Amino acid sequence: MMIALALIGAAGPAMAQIVERNAKTADYEFSYAYPAAATRIAGLKAWLDAERARIQAKTARDGAVARREAKASGYPYHAYSFDKTWKVVTDTPRFLSLSGDSYNFTGGAHGSPASYGLVWDKAAGRRLDPKAVFVSLPALQTAIRTDYCARLKVEQRRRIQGELSSMNACPSLKDLTVLLGSTNGRAIDRIGLIADPYVAGSYAEGAYEVTLPVTRAIIGTVKPEYRGAFAVGG
Repeated sequence: MMIALALIGAAGPAMAQIVERNAKTADYEFSYAYPAAATRIAGLKAWLDAERARIQAKTARDGAVARREAKASGYPYHAYSFDKTWKVVTDTPRFLSLSGDSYNFTGGAHGSPASYGLVWDKAAGRRLDPKAVFVSLPALQTAIRTDYCARLKVEQRRRIQGELSSMNACPSLKDLTVLLGSTNGRAIDRIGLIADPYVAGSYAEGAYEVTLPVTRAIIGTVKPEYRGAFAVGG
């Protein structure tokens, strides 16, 4: 088994370095990375390290079982693999906002990609799902739906270059990954919305990501304790 832990330089001011853990055995391959900025927050680092350990243990366990079953059945075994990377979206006085993407392969025609959002509330010292800063998903859905659906449809038509199918319907907010972003590093003035494959289109179409400026209507859906961390975007 090969296991490596590295601190790797990366371009851009938002993520100068990443901490990466890699492992490769006959059963599985594994990679997990997060920005060095997260290591400066003890609670966030602990959570990321715990998530990494939990996912790696499951990948190793599932891969070992699958390899034994393949051998017993006389089938070739294709090693399981999992990789996940967290990146800095923005770092404001109130929030460190991260985006995550993963790819999980457990045999079959292809693996499964997925996206994630995470914010660390510096004032409260705790991790939050970005959706948790809003009073409710229906309220936020109402505030963004017209603009989001219009922008999504433009991108869907660009990729498909033909008639949209029922699979390309505008998805519900509960099925999207939400990211909190900023253009100035002072306040959240952008919201990213990611529809993973199969959420707003076929697997071949890939993920759809739409970025919306924060509006007064959106700020009206933010919980009172977080509104000071938001600003209307240009």
